[in-house]
Amino acid sequence: MQTPICKKLGIDYPIFAFTHCRDVVVEVSKAGGIGVLGAVGFTPDQLREELDWIDEHIGDKPYGVDVVIPQKYEGMGDMDADHLEAELRKMIPQEHRDFAARLLAEHGVPELPDSDGRELLGWTEATAGPLVDEALSRSNCKLIANALGTPPAETIKKIQDSGRLVGALCGRVKQAVAHKEAGLDFIVAQGGEGGGHTGDVGSIVLWPQIIDAVGDVPVLAAGGIGSGRQMAAALAMGAQGVWTGSLWLAVQEAHAEPAQKESYFQATSEDTVRSRSYTGKPCRMLKNTWTEAWAAEDTPDPLGMPLQGMVTFDAVQRTSRYAGVADTQKVAFNPVGQVVGQINSVQSSRDVMFELLSGYVDAAERLNGLLPDN
Repeated sequence: MQTPICKKLGIDYPIFAFTHCRDVVVEVSKAGGIGVLGAVGFTPDQLREELDWIDEHIGDKPYGVDVVIPQKYEGMGDMDADHLEAELRKMIPQEHRDFAARLLAEHGVPELPDSDGRELLGWTEATAGPLVDEALSRSNCKLIANALGTPPAETIKKIQDSGRLVGALCGRVKQAVAHKEAGLDFIVAQGGEGGGHTGDVGSIVLWPQIIDAVGDVPVLAAGGIGSGRQMAAALAMGAQGVWTGSLWLAVQEAHAEPAQKESYFQATSEDTVRSRSYTGKPCRMLKNTWTEAWAAEDTPDPLGMPLQGMVTFDAVQRTSRYAGVADTQKVAFNPVGQVVGQINSVQSSRDVMFELLSGYVDAAERLNGLLPDN
């Protein structure tokens, strides 16, 4: 399983684990894969604290950081983060804020006692840039991934000049071609089954098309990978590795509250929906009262990114902190892919890694057993 990208990164197995939990990053990297910390939602100071902890516990193992710099977003320009947020606030209709607040109140979600008033996450170049700089200050950080679109040319150059790999996710062939033309080191092809921001083309159709379209650029397969059999399918199509996310939401080391993990355990693969209700772009998550409310005909339509995220920033914080209170899970933001139907109990990250690897070997042996004897 030593694909070329494994050798470049110095990892044993081509398993990339996207997670917002620093503990999971460390455990996956120590088990031979590579943990990738999702930085959206962190301020530069908060990211510094997370990376300090990772550096103290990961030893000499590599890890990555994932940021979000969309190609297009409301308010694009050269303003700094503070001025941009001030201008974006003026663009948000009050009815959207009132509607979000009413949904939270109706489901008994307590208000935060210590809100700092911040609403603009790292959804823009101005806010994500400092996160990239912080990541590049760490010697063990070996890759930067952009979750939405091709990163700006100057960002690509900065990362590559530092000796790191830079890549980006995509859900369409034309996006993958744009990534290649921009000179990215790897591409994450995410099928519509995937959690979070995703397109609508299924993985088994999308992966080989992108792999063929980008030639020798390494492709990591994402979307619908929850077992070694699914990983074997991705590598059989020509992917150099798998980019996993949903698998790590409910592991032992994940920071999610018990009520949130239970929501995943109780869900089937039919219980997710692509919705713009939290971020402004199609994002696969558990469907609930919140997603249905924003989709109704007599309610406000979700705004574009990052405006909708600013409207719902308070909701994300409150439903995360008070995950087990009242009916919070009915309005909680729980991004997850369709493999949620395969997530049924708490396991350690190391055990998940072992199951992926053993399942891969079993699938490969089963296929080899179908070949005729010479």
